[in-house]
Amino acid sequence: MTVQKTKKARTDTAEATASAPVNIAVIKYWGKRSEALMLPTNSSLSLTLDQDQLQSKTSVRVMPDESESVRLWLNGKEDKITGRIRNLVSTMRKLRAEQEARDSSLPSLANKALHLASVNNFPTAAGLASSASGLACLAVAIDAALQLNLPRAQVSALARLGSGSACRSLFGGFVAWDMGVKEDGSDSVARQVASETHWPEMCALILVASATQKEMPSTAGMQTTVETSPLLQHRIKEVVPQRMEAIEKAIQARDFDSFAEITMRDSNQFHAVCLDTFPPIFYLNHVSHRVISLISKYNEVKSKQNGRKYTVAYTFDAGPNAVLYLLKEDVAEVLRLANSFFPVAAGTGTDEYYGMAKQFLHAPKDKVDAEKELELEVLKGVKHFEEKNGLKRIIYSTIGDGPRILGTGSEGREISLFQADGFPKTGL
Repeated sequence: MTVQKTKKARTDTAEATASAPVNIAVIKYWGKRSEALMLPTNSSLSLTLDQDQLQSKTSVRVMPDESESVRLWLNGKEDKITGRIRNLVSTMRKLRAEQEARDSSLPSLANKALHLASVNNFPTAAGLASSASGLACLAVAIDAALQLNLPRAQVSALARLGSGSACRSLFGGFVAWDMGVKEDGSDSVARQVASETHWPEMCALILVASATQKEMPSTAGMQTTVETSPLLQHRIKEVVPQRMEAIEKAIQARDFDSFAEITMRDSNQFHAVCLDTFPPIFYLNHVSHRVISLISKYNEVKSKQNGRKYTVAYTFDAGPNAVLYLLKEDVAEVLRLANSFFPVAAGTGTDEYYGMAKQFLHAPKDKVDAEKELELEVLKGVKHFEEKNGLKRIIYSTIGDGPRILGTGSEGREISLFQADGFPKTGL
């Protein structure tokens, strides 16, 4: 009689820690044609931000006990496992089981309990794409912990099961998510339009108007919009296909004027669609509206000086925080203009408020004097924001790379979010 040896999991290597970036769309995804497969009603395009400034970090530990249980800790607190996360985990476990069935020498990992821990270095659910970076990071970490070694494109498709826009965070630079037409979603994939080094002058300033969770979660908002907004149908069929083609050309040509106009028009229409939803959805607040007015007037005044149609492009996701895309040579002036119109509350720490943006705060006197003249011109069309603390912080970022594996197995324990016993470290 042949005695079969029980396969043992290599628990010393059955753990991985990864980081993943935020992506901010310039052509917005809003609405699903399949909730189960997370298939969008339209294509979208985003820029991946530098994860050294904005990132999700996730550790996945394969526990020794045989169980299908999954536990999750988010920012140090245990959280519920949503249906989407469970679907993502079960799909990746199934892939691991198939690998083990084909190769009996592989350790048994598919049938083990999983512990997941994730932290963000930015506010969660406040319109800063935390779900995209978080689910992208989770898919990458599970792939490494279960030793699947899947192609990045396949991991991107799996991340989509957790959060639609997460598929775009699997790549750096400029990333498109093609909506696809097949019912099984096999052609609904993300692809890199251009790398993070293609347009090195491109930067982002994020004006955080609120760090609190939004009243209407994106998932619920999307579904209501699909069911009630006639404008969404026009956007899907007529507007987005033309804009996707045009903005890809603008990116390849590094044509900022075209890029900026498409970006702002698409942001405006996205929020118009939200207003066209019944009952309407409000993601922007009074600070958001003032930012739009300020940037619009600034572009008008500035164009008389530099001959460019636009110097800054604003865009807003499903939240009140403005993301300003601009070239690095213009960051300092725009940052100081924002400071002038949105006074910083007394006692606010410079490092906490500005982070990496503080490098642009100081300028020679002649440049400051010139900016004062420009500010007076802008002031003719936009009043100063009277409330202090209108902005909670300002984040500066360049365009960045895709997810990173920070550590695996026992060699990654120092960077891991888990203690030796497989439970989160204190102080996360």
